[in-house]
Amino acid sequence: MTFPRLFSWLIALLLLVPWAGAAAALDTSAGVGLQDRALFQDTVDYTLTNQSGKDFSGQQLANTSFAGAVGKGANFSGANLHGAILTQGAFPEANFSGADLSDVLLDRTDMSGTDLRGAVLVGVIASGSSFSGALVENADFSDALLDRADVRSLCSRASGTNPITGVDTRASLGC
Repeated sequence: MTFPRLFSWLIALLLLVPWAGAAAALDTSAGVGLQDRALFQDTVDYTLTNQSGKDFSGQQLANTSFAGAVGKGANFSGANLHGAILTQGAFPEANFSGADLSDVLLDRTDMSGTDLRGAVLVGVIASGSSFSGALVENADFSDALLDRADVRSLCSRASGTNPITGVDTRASLGC
């Protein structure tokens, strides 16, 4: 293949490749990065904010970021937080009863004294978090990534069966 013909072929190939879409997907100026922005158009970013005492009960908060946020005594009861990011947050004494916390990134988060009764925490990543004094009756921790010390502590007060998933709390923790 001659150089002019190869060059023409490469130009034609470059024109066919959707580079603009790829560039937009890599644009992190909006804080979304490689994720599909259409999925997150209706979410609010609570990163590094103070949400102490706020009422989020029953709200649709899937994929929302509360990274580094403070939510002491906040009410998340019955909220859908599926896939949310609570990394390095502080939610002591918050109410997450009946909330969907499945697939939430909860690492290095203060969850001390929280109400997790009836919550679904399936697939949650909570390494380095604190669940000291958390209420966990009827919670489902299936496939959760927790520190061994937290599992031992949670097992000492775990009881009941999750009303949504039908999973025994102690079994979900591997007690």
